[in-house]
Amino acid sequence: MKDKLHAPKYTTWLVSLVFAILGLLGWLITIPILTEFATLFVLVGFVLLALGTILKGL
Repeated sequence: MKDKLHAPKYTTWLVSLVFAILGLLGWLITIPILTEFATLFVLVGFVLLALGTILKGL
């Protein structure tokens, strides 16, 4: 089974970038909510970007 990968839409890429930056900030700087969920923010950003490449309309 061959799956075709597509470039994610700009909005999807931008939202995943924001999640990654928030996760990085939470890891580097102690910010109450961001520090607690820093790994989750990075994971959500990565999963969103991966889904954007797999699903055509995202």
